[in-house]
Amino acid sequence: MKIAIPVDEKDMKTGVCPSFGRAPYFLIYNTETKENEFLDNSAAASTGGAGIKAAQAIVDSGAKALLTPRCGENAANVLKAADIKLYKTTGASAMADIEAFIAGTLPILDEIHAGFHGHKGN
Repeated sequence: MKIAIPVDEKDMKTGVCPSFGRAPYFLIYNTETKENEFLDNSAAASTGGAGIKAAQAIVDSGAKALLTPRCGENAANVLKAADIKLYKTTGASAMADIEAFIAGTLPILDEIHAGFHGHKGN
């Protein structure tokens, strides 16, 4: 299964970016092959709609799960429509969250915020 994580750097040891829509990159990790790739988030510089654009990039990547500390309502709607499950990261490294996901210990992300709607920042 492919999973996606918003990250700060193109490095497997990087931390999880606190902002899904404005993350510089997305780590796409295949839990079966253990292969990974980093996608540039073209939505990061958007003046508005970054979450929706970022969510569409995750859909297009083929990921079936998103590991993130938080997610806005509009982005969550796009992801849920594509049957992508949302999981809450622990604040550790991206790799630690991947390991927790594989172990089945990462919680479902059920607190969806209203979104920032045009505001830059975390």
